[in-house]
Amino acid sequence: MIDLGLTKLALIGGVALIVIGPKDLPKVARMAGTLLGRAQRYMSQIKAEVSREIELDELRKMQSQVQTAAQEMEQSIGGDYAAMQSEVQSALTANSDDVDNHPHWPYHSSDGLMAFAAKAKSFRRKKMHKNANIPNWYKSRHGQHERVLSGAARMHKHRAASKSPVSFY
Repeated sequence: MIDLGLTKLALIGGVALIVIGPKDLPKVARMAGTLLGRAQRYMSQIKAEVSREIELDELRKMQSQVQTAAQEMEQSIGGDYAAMQSEVQSALTANSDDVDNHPHWPYHSSDGLMAFAAKAKSFRRKKMHKNANIPNWYKSRHGQHERVLSGAARMHKHRAASKSPVSFY
């Protein structure tokens, strides 16, 4: 830009003093200062806007890169899934003949699977029923907890009783 040293500024100030005069020089200097401040603020706003636009362009580029990477990942996973699904399907069709011909396989049909599910459900219900109907007096006599105590409550329960201080008088 313009290289203004101290001597050049003194020369400009002297010429302005002669041309404008000492009476109007402070008004002109204030006006020049305000105009220079406005120009600097305007330039800083333009710089900020340009930098925002550049950042926005970079973000758009990054977004497009991430989208393409996501699409590539989705395609590769979709291809792998389709290949795996076809392998599993072929393995199931190959093994279904063996299962149907196996004499000890009880779950050939959907009726067998339904019976198995019902049997598992009744087992869980019986187990829960067996544990839930134990009376509290039996639990307390045989060491099962009626209520759970916190660690602090257990410490208080088993702590030795402290004696209150005895006065000398």
